[in-house]
Amino acid sequence: MKIDQALLRYEQVEPGLVIETGGITVTEAHIVAFAGLTGDFFDIHMDDDYARGLGYPGRVAHGLLGLALCDGLKNRAPTRFAAIVSLSWRWSFSGPILVGDRIAARITVLSKRLTKNPARGILTMDFALANQRGEVVQKGENDLMVHTLAVDAPPA
Repeated sequence: MKIDQALLRYEQVEPGLVIETGGITVTEAHIVAFAGLTGDFFDIHMDDDYARGLGYPGRVAHGLLGLALCDGLKNRAPTRFAAIVSLSWRWSFSGPILVGDRIAARITVLSKRLTKNPARGILTMDFALANQRGEVVQKGENDLMVHTLAVDAPPA
């Protein structure tokens, strides 16, 4: 199996590595499409008057939409990993994401460990998802399984 050489593998990543992603502006279309996909039409996401009644300036994006967009930002970042699969997310929603907010993530590699399979390792990463005002609106950790350099090693 050949892996894109531009993607970082386990051995090429050290704890402390920080990656700043690009951003994405959250639109009404994102919220409506996510509601349709998930079936989550809760009023705070769909009704500006309801959201204003709760003290928000307008409807609030789904928390899981923010997480999904954050994962997409990671996968489009200038520095990317030779990922296999996300194993877990530990996530908190610390502020609202509103229509028109531009969000971006700061990713910090916290730790890494090998698996029983020498072709795979696991990175634990910290995420801070912030809006255009620098306010962290979501944060958490992700365990990501990645390829090692051994994946391209010739068979013994």
